[in-house]
Amino acid sequence: MPILSYQTAGESHGPALLAVVNGVPRGLAIDEGFINRELERRQGGYGRGGRQNIETDTVQILSGVRAGVSMGSPITLMIANRDSRMDDLVKTPPISRPRPGHADLAGALKWLSNDCRETLERASARETAARVAAGALSRLLLREIGIEAFGLVRSIGGIQTNVTVDESSWRGLIAQRDASETYCPEASATQAQRDAIRQAKIDKDTIGGLVEAHVFGAPPGLGSCMNWHEKLDARLAYAVMGIQAIKSVEIGLGKEVASRPGSQVHDPITFDAARTGESTLGFVRPSNNAGGTEGGMTTGQPIVVRAAMKPIATLLRGMPSVDLKTKQPDQSAYERSDVCAVPACSVVVENVVAFEVARVACEKFGGDSVAEFVANFRSYLHLARQLR
Repeated sequence: MPILSYQTAGESHGPALLAVVNGVPRGLAIDEGFINRELERRQGGYGRGGRQNIETDTVQILSGVRAGVSMGSPITLMIANRDSRMDDLVKTPPISRPRPGHADLAGALKWLSNDCRETLERASARETAARVAAGALSRLLLREIGIEAFGLVRSIGGIQTNVTVDESSWRGLIAQRDASETYCPEASATQAQRDAIRQAKIDKDTIGGLVEAHVFGAPPGLGSCMNWHEKLDARLAYAVMGIQAIKSVEIGLGKEVASRPGSQVHDPITFDAARTGESTLGFVRPSNNAGGTEGGMTTGQPIVVRAAMKPIATLLRGMPSVDLKTKQPDQSAYERSDVCAVPACSVVVENVVAFEVARVACEKFGGDSVAEFVANFRSYLHLARQLR
Protein backbone atom coordinates (compact mmCIF):
# COMPACT_ATOMS: atom_id res chain seq x y z
CA MET A 1 0.00 0.00 0.00
CA PRO A 2 1.52 3.37 -0.95
CA ILE A 3 2.07 5.82 1.91
CA LEU A 4 1.93 9.33 0.52
CA SER A 5 4.74 11.57 1.77
CA TYR A 6 7.14 14.19 0.52
CA GLN A 7 10.48 15.78 1.31
CA THR A 8 11.75 19.15 0.18
CA ALA A 9 15.29 20.44 -0.27
CA GLY A 10 17.04 23.58 -1.47
CA GLU A 11 17.98 27.05 -0.27
CA SER A 12 16.48 30.41 -1.12
CA HIS A 13 19.39 31.35 -3.37
CA GLY A 14 20.51 27.84 -4.31
CA PRO A 15 20.16 26.55 -7.86
CA ALA A 16 16.79 24.84 -7.35
CA LEU A 17 14.10 23.61 -5.00
CA LEU A 18 13.18 19.93 -4.98
CA ALA A 19 10.17 17.99 -3.74
CA VAL A 20 10.30 14.19 -3.80
CA VAL A 21 6.78 12.75 -3.49
CA ASN A 22 6.50 9.09 -2.53
CA GLY A 23 3.42 6.90 -2.68
CA VAL A 24 1.59 8.30 -5.71
CA PRO A 25 -0.11 5.24 -7.26
CA ARG A 26 0.49 4.28 -10.87
CA GLY A 27 -1.82 5.65 -13.53
CA LEU A 28 -2.40 9.23 -12.36
CA ALA A 29 -2.53 11.72 -15.23
CA ILE A 30 -0.14 14.53 -14.28
CA ASP A 31 -1.51 17.95 -15.18
CA GLU A 32 1.61 20.13 -15.16
CA GLY A 33 -0.51 23.11 -16.14
CA PHE A 34 -2.47 22.86 -12.88
CA ILE A 35 0.71 22.59 -10.80
CA ASN A 36 2.18 25.60 -12.59
CA ARG A 37 -0.98 27.65 -12.05
CA GLU A 38 -0.76 26.99 -8.32
CA LEU A 39 2.91 28.03 -8.36
CA GLU A 40 1.95 31.19 -10.25
CA ARG A 41 -0.75 32.01 -7.69
CA ARG A 42 1.77 31.56 -4.90
CA GLN A 43 3.98 34.18 -6.52
CA GLY A 44 1.15 36.68 -6.84
CA GLY A 45 -0.79 38.98 -4.56
CA TYR A 46 -0.47 42.65 -3.72
CA GLY A 47 2.45 43.45 -1.43
CA ARG A 48 5.03 41.01 -2.77
CA GLY A 49 8.69 41.97 -3.05
CA GLY A 50 11.17 42.30 -5.90
CA ARG A 51 12.09 38.64 -6.13
CA GLN A 52 8.76 37.83 -7.75
CA ASN A 53 9.85 39.97 -10.70
CA ILE A 54 12.87 37.68 -11.12
CA GLU A 55 11.37 34.22 -10.62
CA THR A 56 8.86 32.56 -12.94
CA ASP A 57 8.12 29.35 -11.09
CA THR A 58 7.38 26.32 -13.24
CA VAL A 59 7.78 22.67 -12.35
CA GLN A 60 10.12 20.25 -14.05
CA ILE A 61 9.40 16.58 -13.40
CA LEU A 62 12.64 14.60 -13.09
CA SER A 63 11.37 11.13 -12.20
CA GLY A 64 8.31 8.97 -11.61
CA VAL A 65 6.30 10.03 -14.65
CA ARG A 66 6.20 8.46 -18.11
CA ALA A 67 4.31 10.04 -20.99
CA GLY A 68 2.42 12.27 -18.54
CA VAL A 69 1.29 9.40 -16.27
CA SER A 70 2.67 8.39 -12.85
CA MET A 71 4.60 5.11 -12.75
CA GLY A 72 4.18 4.34 -9.03
CA SER A 73 7.77 5.31 -8.23
CA PRO A 74 8.86 8.50 -6.40
CA ILE A 75 8.02 11.65 -8.32
CA THR A 76 10.72 14.33 -8.21
CA LEU A 77 9.57 17.90 -8.80
CA MET A 78 12.15 20.63 -9.45
CA ILE A 79 11.62 24.40 -9.42
CA ALA A 80 14.61 26.41 -10.60
CA ASN A 81 15.85 29.48 -8.73
CA ARG A 82 16.73 32.20 -11.21
CA ASP A 83 18.20 34.22 -8.36
CA SER A 84 20.92 31.68 -7.52
CA ARG A 85 23.87 33.29 -5.77
CA MET A 86 24.70 31.38 -2.57
CA ASP A 87 28.44 31.28 -3.37
CA ASP A 88 28.63 34.93 -4.38
CA LEU A 89 29.83 36.61 -1.18
CA VAL A 90 29.38 40.04 -2.74
CA LYS A 91 25.70 39.56 -3.55
CA THR A 92 25.02 37.45 -0.44
CA PRO A 93 27.40 38.89 2.18
CA PRO A 94 27.57 37.69 5.77
CA ILE A 95 24.87 39.08 8.08
CA SER A 96 25.68 39.69 11.72
CA ARG A 97 22.62 41.77 12.71
CA PRO A 98 19.73 39.31 13.24
CA ARG A 99 16.16 40.31 12.42
CA PRO A 100 13.66 40.03 15.31
CA GLY A 101 10.93 37.56 14.39
CA HIS A 102 13.11 35.58 11.97
CA ALA A 103 15.22 32.45 12.45
CA ASP A 104 18.43 34.50 12.29
CA LEU A 105 19.52 34.65 15.94
CA ALA A 106 18.36 31.18 17.02
CA GLY A 107 19.98 29.61 13.95
CA ALA A 108 23.26 31.48 14.34
CA LEU A 109 23.54 30.35 17.96
CA LYS A 110 22.44 26.80 17.11
CA TRP A 111 25.20 26.41 14.52
CA LEU A 112 27.75 28.47 16.50
CA SER A 113 28.16 31.18 13.89
CA ASN A 114 28.09 34.97 13.91
CA ASP A 115 26.81 34.89 10.31
CA CYS A 116 23.03 34.60 9.94
CA ARG A 117 23.21 34.15 6.14
CA GLU A 118 23.05 30.36 5.97
CA THR A 119 20.16 30.20 8.44
CA LEU A 120 18.07 32.82 6.69
CA GLU A 121 18.59 31.22 3.27
CA ARG A 122 17.37 27.80 4.40
CA ALA A 123 14.63 29.20 6.63
CA SER A 124 13.25 31.33 3.79
CA ALA A 125 9.63 30.91 2.74
CA ARG A 126 10.95 30.37 -0.78
CA GLU A 127 10.89 26.70 0.26
CA THR A 128 7.09 26.77 0.17
CA ALA A 129 7.17 26.71 -3.63
CA ALA A 130 8.19 23.05 -3.37
CA ARG A 131 5.40 22.38 -0.87
CA VAL A 132 2.85 23.96 -3.19
CA ALA A 133 4.05 21.79 -6.09
CA ALA A 134 3.71 18.64 -3.96
CA GLY A 135 0.28 19.73 -2.74
CA ALA A 136 -0.93 20.49 -6.25
CA LEU A 137 0.21 17.03 -7.34
CA SER A 138 -1.73 15.45 -4.48
CA ARG A 139 -4.86 17.36 -5.52
CA LEU A 140 -4.79 15.60 -8.88
CA LEU A 141 -5.15 12.34 -6.97
CA LEU A 142 -7.92 13.68 -4.73
CA ARG A 143 -9.89 14.72 -7.79
CA GLU A 144 -10.04 11.09 -8.85
CA ILE A 145 -12.39 10.52 -5.89
CA GLY A 146 -14.22 13.84 -6.04
CA ILE A 147 -12.36 15.73 -3.29
CA GLU A 148 -11.51 19.40 -3.95
CA ALA A 149 -9.69 22.14 -2.04
CA PHE A 150 -10.34 25.88 -1.98
CA GLY A 151 -8.34 28.59 -0.21
CA LEU A 152 -8.85 32.29 0.38
CA VAL A 153 -7.69 35.26 2.40
CA ARG A 154 -10.09 35.94 5.26
CA SER A 155 -8.43 39.12 6.55
CA ILE A 156 -5.37 41.36 6.21
CA GLY A 157 -4.45 43.77 8.97
CA GLY A 158 -7.83 43.24 10.62
CA ILE A 159 -9.78 44.05 7.45
CA GLN A 160 -12.00 41.01 7.05
CA THR A 161 -14.48 39.53 4.63
CA ASN A 162 -17.50 37.71 6.05
CA VAL A 163 -18.24 35.90 2.80
CA THR A 164 -19.72 32.44 3.38
CA VAL A 165 -17.74 29.52 1.98
CA ASP A 166 -19.68 26.27 1.76
CA GLU A 167 -20.52 23.46 -0.64
CA SER A 168 -23.00 25.59 -2.56
CA SER A 169 -20.87 28.73 -2.85
CA TRP A 170 -17.18 27.86 -3.14
CA ARG A 171 -17.05 27.19 -6.88
CA GLY A 172 -18.69 30.52 -7.59
CA LEU A 173 -16.12 32.28 -5.39
CA ILE A 174 -13.11 31.06 -7.37
CA ALA A 175 -13.37 33.73 -10.06
CA GLN A 176 -13.87 36.48 -7.46
CA ARG A 177 -10.86 35.31 -5.47
CA ASP A 178 -8.68 35.04 -8.55
CA ALA A 179 -9.70 38.54 -9.68
CA SER A 180 -8.67 39.97 -6.29
CA GLU A 181 -5.17 41.35 -5.73
CA THR A 182 -5.37 40.09 -2.15
CA TYR A 183 -7.07 36.75 -2.97
CA CYS A 184 -10.14 37.86 -1.02
CA PRO A 185 -13.45 37.12 -2.81
CA GLU A 186 -15.05 40.44 -1.90
CA ALA A 187 -14.26 43.61 -3.87
CA SER A 188 -14.77 46.14 -1.06
CA ALA A 189 -12.60 44.18 1.38
CA THR A 190 -9.93 43.74 -1.29
CA GLN A 191 -9.66 47.49 -1.83
CA ALA A 192 -9.42 48.19 1.90
CA GLN A 193 -6.80 45.48 2.32
CA ARG A 194 -4.83 46.87 -0.60
CA ASP A 195 -4.90 50.32 0.98
CA ALA A 196 -3.65 48.88 4.28
CA ILE A 197 -0.74 47.15 2.53
CA ARG A 198 0.15 50.35 0.67
CA GLN A 199 0.18 52.29 3.94
CA ALA A 200 2.40 49.67 5.56
CA LYS A 201 4.88 50.11 2.72
CA ILE A 202 4.84 53.89 3.16
CA ASP A 203 5.47 53.34 6.87
CA LYS A 204 8.32 50.92 6.02
CA ASP A 205 6.42 48.30 7.99
CA THR A 206 4.82 44.92 7.24
CA ILE A 207 1.33 43.45 7.73
CA GLY A 208 -0.17 39.99 8.36
CA GLY A 209 -3.59 38.35 8.24
CA LEU A 210 -5.81 35.28 8.35
CA VAL A 211 -6.11 32.64 5.62
CA GLU A 212 -8.50 29.72 5.23
CA ALA A 213 -8.51 26.39 3.45
CA HIS A 214 -11.66 24.37 2.79
CA VAL A 215 -11.77 20.77 1.54
CA PHE A 216 -15.01 19.46 0.04
CA GLY A 217 -16.08 15.92 -0.74
CA ALA A 218 -14.06 13.98 1.84
CA PRO A 219 -16.12 11.04 3.19
CA PRO A 220 -16.34 10.14 6.88
CA GLY A 221 -13.55 8.09 8.45
CA LEU A 222 -10.33 9.52 7.01
CA GLY A 223 -7.70 9.74 9.73
CA SER A 224 -7.74 7.88 13.03
CA CYS A 225 -8.72 8.14 16.68
CA MET A 226 -6.35 5.33 17.69
CA ASN A 227 -3.01 7.14 17.92
CA TRP A 228 -2.33 10.81 18.56
CA HIS A 229 0.05 11.13 15.62
CA GLU A 230 -2.50 9.64 13.21
CA LYS A 231 -5.30 12.10 14.01
CA LEU A 232 -6.09 14.16 10.93
CA ASP A 233 -6.66 17.40 12.80
CA ALA A 234 -3.26 17.03 14.47
CA ARG A 235 -1.61 16.35 11.13
CA LEU A 236 -3.32 19.34 9.55
CA ALA A 237 -2.18 21.60 12.39
CA TYR A 238 1.40 20.27 12.13
CA ALA A 239 1.54 20.78 8.36
CA VAL A 240 0.13 24.31 8.49
CA MET A 241 2.11 25.37 11.55
CA GLY A 242 5.26 24.34 9.66
CA ILE A 243 4.68 27.12 7.12
CA GLN A 244 6.91 30.13 7.69
CA ALA A 245 5.32 32.98 9.71
CA ILE A 246 2.25 30.98 10.83
CA LYS A 247 1.59 31.57 14.53
CA SER A 248 -1.73 29.81 15.11
CA VAL A 249 -3.92 27.18 13.45
CA GLU A 250 -7.64 26.65 13.99
CA ILE A 251 -10.04 23.98 12.77
CA GLY A 252 -13.71 24.89 12.56
CA LEU A 253 -14.65 27.30 15.35
CA GLY A 254 -11.11 27.15 16.68
CA LYS A 255 -10.49 29.20 19.83
CA GLU A 256 -14.11 30.32 19.92
CA VAL A 257 -15.08 26.92 21.40
CA ALA A 258 -13.55 28.09 24.66
CA SER A 259 -16.22 30.77 25.15
CA ARG A 260 -19.33 28.78 24.19
CA PRO A 261 -21.35 26.12 26.02
CA GLY A 262 -21.34 22.64 24.53
CA SER A 263 -24.84 23.05 23.14
CA GLN A 264 -23.50 25.83 20.91
CA VAL A 265 -20.34 24.01 19.88
CA HIS A 266 -21.16 20.42 18.97
CA ASP A 267 -22.91 19.77 15.65
CA PRO A 268 -26.24 17.88 16.00
CA ILE A 269 -26.60 14.72 13.89
CA THR A 270 -29.62 13.92 11.73
CA PHE A 271 -30.12 11.38 8.94
CA ASP A 272 -31.65 12.07 5.54
CA ALA A 273 -31.98 8.98 3.35
CA ALA A 274 -32.35 11.18 0.28
CA ARG A 275 -28.80 12.51 0.83
CA THR A 276 -26.88 9.25 1.15
CA GLY A 277 -25.18 10.02 -2.14
CA GLU A 278 -23.41 13.02 -0.60
CA SER A 279 -20.04 12.91 1.18
CA THR A 280 -21.82 12.77 4.56
CA LEU A 281 -23.51 9.48 3.51
CA GLY A 282 -26.77 11.06 4.66
CA PHE A 283 -25.65 11.99 8.18
CA VAL A 284 -26.54 15.64 7.91
CA ARG A 285 -25.52 18.40 10.34
CA PRO A 286 -27.17 21.83 10.59
CA SER A 287 -23.78 23.34 11.49
CA ASN A 288 -20.10 22.58 10.96
CA ASN A 289 -18.50 24.03 14.07
CA ALA A 290 -16.12 21.05 14.22
CA GLY A 291 -14.64 22.01 10.86
CA GLY A 292 -15.14 18.58 9.34
CA THR A 293 -13.28 16.49 11.95
CA GLU A 294 -14.31 14.67 15.11
CA GLY A 295 -11.99 12.43 17.12
CA GLY A 296 -9.20 12.91 14.60
CA MET A 297 -11.33 11.70 11.68
CA THR A 298 -13.35 13.32 8.92
CA THR A 299 -17.12 13.58 9.41
CA GLY A 300 -18.08 13.97 5.76
CA GLN A 301 -18.61 17.69 6.19
CA PRO A 302 -16.22 20.25 4.67
CA ILE A 303 -12.82 20.45 6.35
CA VAL A 304 -12.13 24.04 7.46
CA VAL A 305 -8.63 25.14 8.50
CA ARG A 306 -7.76 28.72 9.43
CA ALA A 307 -4.25 30.07 10.02
CA ALA A 308 -2.84 33.35 11.32
CA MET A 309 0.21 34.71 9.51
CA LYS A 310 2.30 37.24 11.37
CA PRO A 311 3.73 40.27 9.57
CA ILE A 312 6.93 39.53 7.62
CA ALA A 313 9.99 39.84 9.90
CA THR A 314 12.04 41.95 7.48
CA LEU A 315 11.12 45.63 7.87
CA LEU A 316 12.43 48.31 5.54
CA ARG A 317 13.19 50.48 8.57
CA GLY A 318 14.71 47.62 10.56
CA MET A 319 14.20 46.90 14.26
CA PRO A 320 16.41 47.16 17.34
CA SER A 321 18.91 44.31 17.38
CA VAL A 322 22.49 43.45 18.30
CA ASP A 323 25.54 42.93 16.14
CA LEU A 324 26.70 39.38 16.86
CA LYS A 325 30.34 40.33 16.23
CA THR A 326 30.51 43.35 18.52
CA LYS A 327 27.53 42.64 20.82
CA GLN A 328 26.67 46.32 20.42
CA PRO A 329 23.13 47.64 19.75
CA ASP A 330 22.27 48.11 16.08
CA GLN A 331 19.34 48.03 13.68
CA SER A 332 18.51 44.65 12.12
CA ALA A 333 19.74 43.89 8.62
CA TYR A 334 17.48 44.40 5.60
CA GLU A 335 17.06 41.71 2.97
CA ARG A 336 14.83 42.12 -0.08
CA SER A 337 11.41 41.04 1.14
CA ASP A 338 7.64 41.43 0.98
CA VAL A 339 5.46 43.99 2.70
CA CYS A 340 2.63 41.45 2.80
CA ALA A 341 2.65 37.78 1.77
CA VAL A 342 -0.77 36.81 3.12
CA PRO A 343 -2.25 36.11 -0.36
CA ALA A 344 0.67 33.81 -1.20
CA CYS A 345 0.31 32.16 2.20
CA SER A 346 -3.30 31.28 1.41
CA VAL A 347 -2.10 29.27 -1.59
CA VAL A 348 0.49 27.45 0.51
CA VAL A 349 -2.05 26.60 3.22
CA GLU A 350 -4.58 25.39 0.64
CA ASN A 351 -2.05 23.00 -0.87
CA VAL A 352 -0.46 21.62 2.30
CA VAL A 353 -3.93 20.95 3.72
CA ALA A 354 -4.86 19.12 0.52
CA PHE A 355 -1.69 17.02 0.80
CA GLU A 356 -2.57 15.87 4.32
CA VAL A 357 -6.07 14.91 3.18
CA ALA A 358 -4.55 12.99 0.27
CA ARG A 359 -2.25 11.19 2.71
CA VAL A 360 -5.09 9.89 4.85
CA ALA A 361 -7.08 9.00 1.72
CA CYS A 362 -4.17 6.84 0.52
CA GLU A 363 -3.91 5.22 3.95
CA LYS A 364 -7.63 4.42 3.93
CA PHE A 365 -8.07 3.26 0.34
CA GLY A 366 -4.58 2.08 -0.60
CA GLY A 367 -3.82 0.48 -3.93
CA ASP A 368 -0.74 0.45 -6.15
CA SER A 369 -2.68 1.94 -9.03
CA VAL A 370 -5.21 4.74 -9.37
CA ALA A 371 -7.76 2.16 -10.56
CA GLU A 372 -7.39 0.24 -7.28
CA PHE A 373 -7.49 3.44 -5.25
CA VAL A 374 -10.75 4.55 -6.86
CA ALA A 375 -12.27 1.04 -6.65
CA ASN A 376 -11.43 0.81 -2.93
CA PHE A 377 -12.97 4.23 -2.35
CA ARG A 378 -16.19 3.22 -4.10
CA SER A 379 -16.30 -0.12 -2.26
CA TYR A 380 -15.98 1.65 1.09
CA LEU A 381 -18.84 4.04 0.27
CA HIS A 382 -21.03 1.12 -0.84
CA LEU A 383 -20.39 -0.80 2.39
CA ALA A 384 -20.94 2.30 4.55
CA ARG A 385 -24.27 2.98 2.88
CA GLN A 386 -25.41 -0.59 3.55
CA LEU A 387 -24.87 -0.39 7.31
CA ARG A 388 -27.92 -1.33 9.34
